[in-house]
Amino acid sequence: MNILAFESTCDETAAAVVRDGRTVLSDAIASQVDMHTLYGGVVPEIASRKHVEAIVGLADKALADAGLTRADIDAVAVSYAPGLIGAVLVGVNFAKSVALALDVPLIPVHHIRGHIAANYIAHPDLEPPFVCLCVSGGNTLIADVRDYTDMEIMGATRDDAAGECFDKAARVLGIGYPGGGPMDRLAQGGDDKRYSLPRSHVEGHPLDMSFSGLKTAVLNLLHNAQQKGEELDGPGLAASFQAAVSDILVPRAMEAARQKGYGKIAVAGGVGANSRIRADLERACRKSGDKLFLPPLSLCGDNGAMIGSQGYYEYLAGHTAGSDLNAYATRDLGLG
Repeated sequence: MNILAFESTCDETAAAVVRDGRTVLSDAIASQVDMHTLYGGVVPEIASRKHVEAIVGLADKALADAGLTRADIDAVAVSYAPGLIGAVLVGVNFAKSVALALDVPLIPVHHIRGHIAANYIAHPDLEPPFVCLCVSGGNTLIADVRDYTDMEIMGATRDDAAGECFDKAARVLGIGYPGGGPMDRLAQGGDDKRYSLPRSHVEGHPLDMSFSGLKTAVLNLLHNAQQKGEELDGPGLAASFQAAVSDILVPRAMEAARQKGYGKIAVAGGVGANSRIRADLERACRKSGDKLFLPPLSLCGDNGAMIGSQGYYEYLAGHTAGSDLNAYATRDLGLG
């Protein structure tokens, strides 16, 4: 089954063709990072307009790269939630028109479910059930993946997402947007105990997280240094920051895995590319005996292939939509 898939929830426009949920025939992506870097973050209206400009050409490129024609497409999948509402609407409306024109089923895909499905592409042997740590610029949660379309949130951030915290910290340090890559590079060789930064705990909810205090602590360090005319140790602060984020995420992922007892942990989302978090998870899983599934860096960020992969399993479960499909800025993972 060949699925033409679209992703446009934030600042990457993507189109891909995926066969039977596991084989990527093509994956075309148009990034807007350079433009949004000028503003230090994503400008929703600009993102939406750029999606409109890029999506038709990307659809043609995805087909050409796959060596297929429109007649070879069996279904169309699209990320319909969550995300920047204007951006999501571009993908949803275009996908609806393509499905109608090709007279094929339209498959709505939850964006985070797509990130989880990136692991199916990278690891052909991975099948549910497993626990997945989902960490990105807009979402941070731990999911119980009971089946391909049966999922439940076990814990989540109460405020900022981990990726958002990376972006804010990088902005404070003046090292660019998005912040994940620059922070990771700056942290190499830095002393991760150079600065004392908070690790959050949510009373009565051991799997929930909070990153607002960590973000505020970094801001306060900068302001205090400026007032005293002191210079911050950039590598030390970046390393200390990454250690704090990892210390918030990794123990909770391991506890969730212990509670479920599946013996399998996966990671999904852009922050899953961070070298400290990956290393800490590998160390923890060697100790616990759980098998760890990490997507390659190319599949950590937003892409169309992950939507096509999850779209296949949504289709098998009978989850299709009509021309009345809407876009949503927020949507519970369990609702699909």
